Amino acid sequence: MSTSNPEQLSHDLRHHLQVIITENQQLAAKLDLTAAGAIIPLIQHAERIFVVGAGRTGLALKAAAMRLMHLGLTVFVVGETTTPAIEAGDLLLAGSGSGTTSTIVKAAEKAKAAGAQIIAISTTTDSPLAALATQLIVLPAAQKQDHGGTISQQYAGSLFEQAVLLLTDAIFQTLWALDGTPAEELWKRHANLE
Repeated sequence: MSTSNPEQLSHDLRHHLQVIITENQQLAAKLDLTAAGAIIPLIQHAERIFVVGAGRTGLALKAAAMRLMHLGLTVFVVGETTTPAIEAGDLLLAGSGSGTTSTIVKAAEKAKAAGAQIIAISTTTDSPLAALATQLIVLPAAQKQDHGGTISQQYAGSLFEQAVLLLTDAIFQTLWALDGTPAEELWKRHANLE
């Protein structure tokens, strides 16, 4: 790996940051906001919310879980030792770019069998995860093994993972606006054992 001078590095960073921002803006412009908006009532009426994703998608969904907790919702991250069994009345928020990640599909199958509703975030309508979803949100991003660069110049599933974070933050902002609780009240739920 070669290194460049600081001026060149600064230029390269600016260029790559602009690529990332532009790709996310283009994705947002193509996003079906009617489908995305349809998940708001599902979240509002769920007894409990479970989130599941692998890798960087999983990290983005953990960030979403934190924000939903700030709203006072009961939220669990699948795979944590304190996560209970999912039941009817609950909601699974599952993210997988390909919709074929085996652990995510298995979680959705179990959730469906338990009578829970499923929100899936993916890049495709043609996958096992999409088939299980109560509501599907398609993010028009590259899948992690799409190396052609026609959809995204970024590595692997980076655009999808970023879009999951941005979308779930927009969902939080929408839910918060509907809820109307002051930020000071939400802050009281923020972790205080840090």
